[in-house]
Amino acid sequence: MTAADQAVLDQGRAALAAAGVADPGHEARLIWAHVTGDRAGFAALVTRRAARAPLSHLLGYRDFYDHRFIVTPDVLDPRPDTESIVAAALEWPFASVLDLGTGSGCILLSLLAARPQATGLGVDISAAALGVAARNRRALGLDARATLARSDWFAAVSGRFDLIIANPPYIAADEMAALQPEVRLFEPHLALTDAADGLSCYRIIAAGAAAHLVPGGRLIVEIGATQAAAVSAIFTAAGLRDLRVIPDLDGRDRGIAGQWGAAAS
Repeated sequence: MTAADQAVLDQGRAALAAAGVADPGHEARLIWAHVTGDRAGFAALVTRRAARAPLSHLLGYRDFYDHRFIVTPDVLDPRPDTESIVAAALEWPFASVLDLGTGSGCILLSLLAARPQATGLGVDISAAALGVAARNRRALGLDARATLARSDWFAAVSGRFDLIIANPPYIAADEMAALQPEVRLFEPHLALTDAADGLSCYRIIAAGAAAHLVPGGRLIVEIGATQAAAVSAIFTAAGLRDLRVIPDLDGRDRGIAGQWGAAAS
């Protein structure tokens, strides 16, 4: 790197730091590598990042679990905390999985990539999100095992599955204003909030799970850090048993797993 390039990189880092980006040096280097040293391109992306556009939107991808996923403003930015529910799901056997609100497909496709004999269905109400999921499915070579369909939760789903998994909108309406700008301003609100108490999607999912789980099948959902008791109560009322709270990487409550009906023989 020339001295002039280093100066541009340092200016970018300083701009990101002034904008409140948590790790400006690391992000500046990632952006520089992404534009392969194009100073004008670097400056343009730094300006967008300083306005708090998510880094994944600038780079076009996010690394999640064992793979790299295409990310656009049409889907949630996959986060490391969500890897916790993927890891938990892989602790149990399953041959079929339904991913509700699949978004980028990061959960469904990570599970299928780790279980070469499994098949899955990912549904989303957003056609644009399904387009992103289809690109990720193709990139991971999973076209033959992952089906994608437009559906409002279970509305267009038929059949039963060993596993139902979801990262539903769980931010309450009155919590939205406190979110980081990257989330509040740039990610799809449809995937973030139910515009209510943050629990309405869990009620829908729990109510429909019985009709789509095999006996002994499992339902796993991501939750907010303060929602374990409320979601557990919803699951229990719906007839799910053997509930387990799943912690995230920082030890916070991040998921709930429950089982339906009699254990498989």
